[in-house]
Amino acid sequence: MSKLVTVAVPCPLRRGFDYLWPESLGRDAEIGLRVSIPFGRQQLVGVVIALDVICDIPSNKLKAVLKVLDEQPSLAAELVQLGRWAADYYHHPVGDCFAQMLPVVLRKASPPKEKPAQYWQLSANWEELPQPASRAHQQISLLAVIRQAGQLSRRQIKDLGYSNAVLNALINGGYLQQADTPAAPSIDANNTELALNAEQQHAVSAVSNSLGQFARYLLDGVTGSGKTEVYLRSIAECLARGEQVLTLIPEIGLTPQTLERFESRFPGQVRALHSGLSDGERYRSWQDISSGRARILLGTRSAVFTPFQKLGLVIVDEEHDASYKQQEGWRYSARDIAVKRAADHNCPVVLGSATPSLDSLHNAAQDRYQLLELRERAGIASKPDIRLLDIRQQNLDEGLSKTLLDAAHDTLQAGNQVLIFLNRRGFSPLLQCHGCGWVANCHACDAKMTAHFGRRELRCHHCDAREALPNICPQCHNSQLIFQGPGTERLELSLKRHFPEVDVIRIDRDTTSAKGSMQSLVDGIRDGRPSILVGTQMLAKGHHFPDVTLVGIIDIDGGLFSADFRAPERSGQLLVQVAGRAGRADKPGRVYIQTHCPDHPALLALVSEGYQPFAQQLLAERQLLSLPPVSFSAVIRADASSLRCAEDFLAAIRSELAPSDNTWSIVGPLPAPMTRKAGRFRAALILQAERRPTLHRQLAIACHTGDQLSKHKSLRWSVDVDPIDLF
Repeated sequence: MSKLVTVAVPCPLRRGFDYLWPESLGRDAEIGLRVSIPFGRQQLVGVVIALDVICDIPSNKLKAVLKVLDEQPSLAAELVQLGRWAADYYHHPVGDCFAQMLPVVLRKASPPKEKPAQYWQLSANWEELPQPASRAHQQISLLAVIRQAGQLSRRQIKDLGYSNAVLNALINGGYLQQADTPAAPSIDANNTELALNAEQQHAVSAVSNSLGQFARYLLDGVTGSGKTEVYLRSIAECLARGEQVLTLIPEIGLTPQTLERFESRFPGQVRALHSGLSDGERYRSWQDISSGRARILLGTRSAVFTPFQKLGLVIVDEEHDASYKQQEGWRYSARDIAVKRAADHNCPVVLGSATPSLDSLHNAAQDRYQLLELRERAGIASKPDIRLLDIRQQNLDEGLSKTLLDAAHDTLQAGNQVLIFLNRRGFSPLLQCHGCGWVANCHACDAKMTAHFGRRELRCHHCDAREALPNICPQCHNSQLIFQGPGTERLELSLKRHFPEVDVIRIDRDTTSAKGSMQSLVDGIRDGRPSILVGTQMLAKGHHFPDVTLVGIIDIDGGLFSADFRAPERSGQLLVQVAGRAGRADKPGRVYIQTHCPDHPALLALVSEGYQPFAQQLLAERQLLSLPPVSFSAVIRADASSLRCAEDFLAAIRSELAPSDNTWSIVGPLPAPMTRKAGRFRAALILQAERRPTLHRQLAIACHTGDQLSKHKSLRWSVDVDPIDLF
């Protein structure tokens, strides 16, 4: 007699589906197995999430599992429980959750193609060969890395930021030879360790002493305080116990430099997992960790779902970063999932940041997290001198004040580097006709088109619509077109004009889209030559540039006047993170902040007192207004071909919810500030409650109502629990 199993099917419905498990499959059902199942007219890949279920539907009306796709379950029981919990918590279709937890190659019925890894080591006679040319910096660097590691696979070399061309040059030159079998990786906890100060030692001791039990730590360390060294020492203690480590970082751009440091300390032990890798590369890293062949996983958001043989420590670096929150589809927080995984594995989790989120600071104040503080910079580095530049009624050269340009000149003359920060890519955010006032608007969004001068195009940064950059006004045919405001591309050109003798290196999404380009640009900065870095927030996250002694922040005012109550927190975090790039080694640093609001209380608090008092002031405001993290919130969003369609749908959901009272409130439907985006009109319903269970009860009603409503074919809707944006 066939048994029944429940399968998570990748579809929009918020439930699992029962299937017969026929004896013809030749094996028992197991939780976490991938199976091929019929679903409507399709054959889909699902995951078994429950066994021996009881179903009211007669068995002759149930469909049967067609095929088992795994020899062993792809997802362990612990991850299946996590997936079911996450689907309930985020009110998202369970099948879609499990599909996203799997590597892309395992979402298909065809078996993944496995290529044996090639490992490379130094040739026996490599020292007798002439050294690579002095200008071949990458080849010389890779030789040193392999000499230290003993062996590296082609994938590991690629993860470290070295191209195939660099590796092949060393192979063809006879410097490297293929290893017959991969050597067992060694653990050298004393390799290139830095001396710890008292605060660092206290943090390492606290984490190390809690290995083997669940504990939550907030590592609040100023920029340059040596948080990474605390991570590495704690990882060494965990590996000595025979356990594995999950380390999350927010951006792909940080992976090569972080991976290089991790790999140098733990040769052969580290795997990377992020969207910059191919599907096959991600799958091999996933396999190496799940099988226990590798013991440290360094990855971005989706790496949090990787199976581990014996997870002993979880680290979330830059825990405040918005990149940890998925913004489309299943809107989960990788940071919060990481804390849940640590609890499930009974191991400590460390959330590190120089600018902790108000959520984490509130948890520390409530004794949910243990606070570990690093208030001093590591080594002999000192805190930078921060100064507000009042640019009101000043003549600016492409957004740059004379004071900042003079400071940049002096810095370069002293042989140091300058970082200019503007969180706006492109040449100019607005193109306008000086004759009739025409403005280049996006035809699909309520937004302006950004001019990209080098590509001679207008581009919408919201829907990616593109048009050719016009030579004359399309409305009055006047040729007097003016560019209003600077972007990073415009600053780059301006700085090249002012300082033609030095390299000006621009780092933003436009210059780092090619594979390996970020690492190449960072290598150019690290050679120490006097140069100017121009970039967006990609430069603010965790990079260590020891020769940068001047940071100029061009426009921070916009975040001070946003309608979003989280904007001051984000602006403060960004300002402190960018300022932290100055003076990180033995050279003192300066930070100049250009502003039209030099008397703004938030700016004054950040400059004079630092991030901690600033954050406590914001927390007090949130407490007064009962805003998160003091309360709990969710947003139900809808978009459709007309605003009325989206608002009517949300209004129907609201009509089924409890009326607002002193324990919970509901606001909306409200049109989004940018109502039209990519040709669709957007609205939102904002829910807020004093207690989490109250919020989730109302969300369950809202989801049930939304699923039952008759919807216009153009309408799409979603639920966002613990949102970081209201619209």
